[in-house]
Amino acid sequence: MAVGKNGNRSKPVIRRALFILIPVAVLATWAFLQRTAPPEVPFAHVTRDTIESNLKTNGKVEPIEWASVRAERDGSVVRTLVNRGDTVKRGQLLVQLDTADARNQYSGAAAKVSQANAELQGLNAGGRSADLAEIENGLAKAREDLAIAQRDYGVTQRLVERNAATRQELNAAKENVDRANLQIQSLERRRASLVSRTDKTAAAARVQSAQSDAAEASRQIALGQIRSPMDGIVYQFDLKPGAYLGPGDLIASVGKLNQLRVSVYVDEPELGRVQRGMPVTIRWGALPDRRWNGTVDRLPTEIITLGTRHVGEVSCVIDNPDGTLLPGTNVDAEIHSSVVKNALTIPKEAIRREGAQTGVFKLAKDRVVWQPVKTGVASITRIQVLDGVTENDAVALPTDKPIRPGDDVKPIFR
Repeated sequence: MAVGKNGNRSKPVIRRALFILIPVAVLATWAFLQRTAPPEVPFAHVTRDTIESNLKTNGKVEPIEWASVRAERDGSVVRTLVNRGDTVKRGQLLVQLDTADARNQYSGAAAKVSQANAELQGLNAGGRSADLAEIENGLAKAREDLAIAQRDYGVTQRLVERNAATRQELNAAKENVDRANLQIQSLERRRASLVSRTDKTAAAARVQSAQSDAAEASRQIALGQIRSPMDGIVYQFDLKPGAYLGPGDLIASVGKLNQLRVSVYVDEPELGRVQRGMPVTIRWGALPDRRWNGTVDRLPTEIITLGTRHVGEVSCVIDNPDGTLLPGTNVDAEIHSSVVKNALTIPKEAIRREGAQTGVFKLAKDRVVWQPVKTGVASITRIQVLDGVTENDAVALPTDKPIRPGDDVKPIFR
C-alpha cells in the first residue's frame, strides 16, 4: 500500500515538469531557427534613367543694361510722371523739380542781355544816339558853312585879281574857310571821342556776363527736368511730390529687363563642376511656381568671402520676357552641370566603400556578392554606374543587419 501511494503522488510532478519543459523546448527551437534563418535585406534594381547632376545655390539679380538717374541740383519734387514698372523712352520726362527761383533769375538775366546788347550796338554805331545826332547836325551845318565860305573866297579872289576887292577882304574870306574847316575837325574829333575801344570792350564784357547768367539760369531750369537716360523699364522708383533732393540723390533706376544677369554664388570646392554654357534654372520665393531659364555666361576671376563661405561669382544670363523677375532680388539658382540620358542608375545609398574600393553588394540567387563599380554623374538621390552592373541587377540597400560577401539573404525589393 505504501508503494502505491508514492507512485500516485509522482504523476502530477511529471505532468508539471512536462508543462514547463515543452514551452522551453519550443522557444529554444524558435531561437535556433531565427539564428540560422537568412536576414531580410532591402534591395533595389539597376534601372535606366535620365540623370542630372545639379548644383544648388543662391544668387542676386541685376540688369545687363541699366542706368541710374540722379539729381544734379537740389530742389523739391513738384511732379512725378512715372511709376515703377513703366516703360520709358530716352529723354522722357520722369520728375519735375521746383525751378521758380531759376526762372526768375533767367528773366532778370535775359533783360540784362537785351540792355547790354542795345548799349553795345549803340557804341558800335558811334555812340549814344542823342549825342551822335547833335554832332551830325553840327557837322552838316559846318560843312554847309564851309561850302559857302569856299564859294565866297573864290569870288573874292577873282575880284582881287581885277582890283575890284581889297586884299583885306580876301584874307577875311580865307579866315571864314579856315574857321569852317576847324569846326568840322572839332566835331569829328568829338564824334570819335564818343566811343573808345575801352568803351566797346566793357560793353562787350557786360553782354557776355549777362548771357552767362542767362545760360546758367537756363541750365538750372533744365536740370530741374529729370529725364530718362535710356529706353527701358523703371524698375526702381519711390519718389513722391514734396520730397526734397540734393545733388547726387538717387531718383530712379532704368534698365532693359528682357534679359537679366544673375550673380550666382558657388562654393569654392564646387567651382570645378561649372563651365560656360551650362543650363541654369532660377527660382524666386515671391513667385514660387515660376521658373526662369538661362545659361552660365562668365566664370569667376577671384574667390570672395560671403559670410562664412568662400565663393566665386558665376555670371548667368537669364531670359525674362515678361519682365516679372526684378533686379535686386535674391533668388535660388540651380546649375545643371551634367545631364546623361539612358544611364544605368542605382540609389546613391547603395554605394559602399571597402578599403580603397567603391562597390555594391549585388544579389546572386539568394546570396550577396561584392561587386566593384565605377560611378559617373550623381543627382540628389541616384548615381550613374559606368561599369560593374547591368540593367535589372539587384543591389543591396543599407540595413541595420551586418552582411558580408557570401551571406545568404532574404531580399525585400523596394
